[in-house]
Amino acid sequence: MSINNINSSNNPQIESQRIQQQNARKEAVASPSVAAQEDSVSLTQSAQELNKLQAQAYEAPVNKEKVAEIRNSILNGEYRVNPEALASKIAKIESEIFGA
Repeated sequence: MSINNINSSNNPQIESQRIQQQNARKEAVASPSVAAQEDSVSLTQSAQELNKLQAQAYEAPVNKEKVAEIRNSILNGEYRVNPEALASKIAKIESEIFGA
């Protein structure tokens, strides 16, 4: 039993609203957003330079024999780090990067 025909599917006003809502949903799904078509991405100059450096690093030659030698010495527990030489190289790289 419906009250004032509110729940009745025979009510033309309610049926019309339901059809309009369905059509609006279909249109929203079918047509892409205008804003999405206008989106774009741009990289800063430093990001572009970093990209180039990364590509160069991947293309750099690798001494596979030396890598295998170091890997084996690490696995065998024979690899030793010279702390003074490491600290010196880190300081050199930092001074090149930061100009200190």
